[in-house]
Amino acid sequence: MDDTAADADLVAIHKLIGRQFESMSWNAPRSPDWNAFSEDFIQGGQLFASARPVKPQSVTAFVERMKSLAGTALSTFEESLLGSRIIVFGNVAVAVAACENVENGSDINRNVEMMLLVKDGGRWRIAAQCWDKAPGDDQSSALAWKEG
Repeated sequence: MDDTAADADLVAIHKLIGRQFESMSWNAPRSPDWNAFSEDFIQGGQLFASARPVKPQSVTAFVERMKSLAGTALSTFEESLLGSRIIVFGNVAVAVAACENVENGSDINRNVEMMLLVKDGGRWRIAAQCWDKAPGDDQSSALAWKEG
């Protein structure tokens, strides 16, 4: 793969990550975009929340759960990207994204989300996505990358 194609893949994946965070954010004037969120996943894609024991969720089940929270337990939800690392090899990629969530205008949490992506028909899509919340008061740990 030449550098131009590799750069295009990185740009496309970065845009996908941004679209995911943007589509999941809502406040009084702006509604979440559940269609944009869902369309970035392959059919049968899975999500794994930070809750334990681990329980895979379909995209549809996740969206339905979030819809039930939007405007009730979560009057606002703003998600922003703090940084990311993306590794591409051919038609597969992994992305690690540190983000900050502000719930109900004041509850601030940092998370790290990890995505397994596949390219099919020239389009990058998410096969699986999982995340974990930085523990307790150590919200800076969402940016502490460990590589091996």
